[in-house]
Amino acid sequence: MKTLHQSATDPAFVQNPYPFYETARAAGPFFRWAEYDLTCTGNWAAVNAIFRDRRFGREVPAEMAPAIPDHLRPFYAVEAHSMLELEPPRHTRLRSLVLRAFTTRRINALQPEIAALTHELIDALPCAGEFDLLRHFGQRLPVIVIARLLGVPEEMSDDLLRWSNAMVGMYMAGRSRQTEDRAVAATEAFVAFMRGYVDARRRDPRDDLITELIAAEEGGEKLTTDELITTCILLLNAGHEATVHTIGNGVKTILQTGHGITEATAEATVEEILRYDPALHMFTRWAYDDIEVMGQTFRRGDQVGLLLAAANRDPGQWEAAGKFNPNRPVKPVATFGAGLHFCVGAPLARLELVTALPILFARLPGLKLVGRPDYGDVYHFHGLTRLMVRR
Repeated sequence: MKTLHQSATDPAFVQNPYPFYETARAAGPFFRWAEYDLTCTGNWAAVNAIFRDRRFGREVPAEMAPAIPDHLRPFYAVEAHSMLELEPPRHTRLRSLVLRAFTTRRINALQPEIAALTHELIDALPCAGEFDLLRHFGQRLPVIVIARLLGVPEEMSDDLLRWSNAMVGMYMAGRSRQTEDRAVAATEAFVAFMRGYVDARRRDPRDDLITELIAAEEGGEKLTTDELITTCILLLNAGHEATVHTIGNGVKTILQTGHGITEATAEATVEEILRYDPALHMFTRWAYDDIEVMGQTFRRGDQVGLLLAAANRDPGQWEAAGKFNPNRPVKPVATFGAGLHFCVGAPLARLELVTALPILFARLPGLKLVGRPDYGDVYHFHGLTRLMVRR
């Protein structure tokens, strides 16, 4: 297995990580990423296999769980109840209860509201000159949608964005003590807000997801208050963070390539956006047994980095994989994961994109980029710092 060197905070990599992924692909199915001291793969077959193999998982093997520093205890106290970080049987119980509330019917019923909100946000855009579409539109739409779904006041959206951005800083390259302190402060504020809101919904049930989560029950099991708070935080964070980046990356790509998007082409174009330049580039798994994958042996306790964006451009899966082509046959992508931990928010994210993007381009047919859009130094995420445009 070849060892490769690449800083995830190097400006050239931040702006375009794909050349490194292709160098890594040439090294074989797996390579050692020196800066992370981590075995990684951007091979589609390997990523897909590991996602679906129950001998790999998100939860750290018990004997390898690191000691949590005192200053990070509030953050990891929330993570301890996150179905994103758990394996069966706890994951099975939490996911089952959440899906009883987060139903396809409830999500699909949001389509008219998403369309109406899209028009409202476009109506409020500056009428002349340059403006940041990410700030005025891309950031606003997903956070308002998830806030409405949960039943959280829309006027809290700025706080939700700030808390979420601070919390996901824990997963970014170049994490510092300052990053950690911001994440902990945001976690404590988020928990305090959600605890008060959950208590209010217990006293006064409404037609919202928080009320449904409180009522969700299976086999006599219900979510505890801590599980409920963590689940709401997870849904709020995951429900908009990646979608914000996907809107930005998608609009940028459409404008740069000259491809349009209409209601008729929306589903195929959105799938290509999700494949071509996804918002999340790496997810990790732990080996729970001694396992061999495509000639690479993993021992219990080994960790592997799954490079989702690289897997999405594997030429073994897609023809001309480095080209944006909305007309290509739709195939599964690695963007939302697979198997046990497939993203529960994927249907909502797809609905928002399929609904909002055709409206945006129909309402603003002359939309043009201003300057070069820059990606932020936020790896493992991959998203723009801003998207300057003019009508």
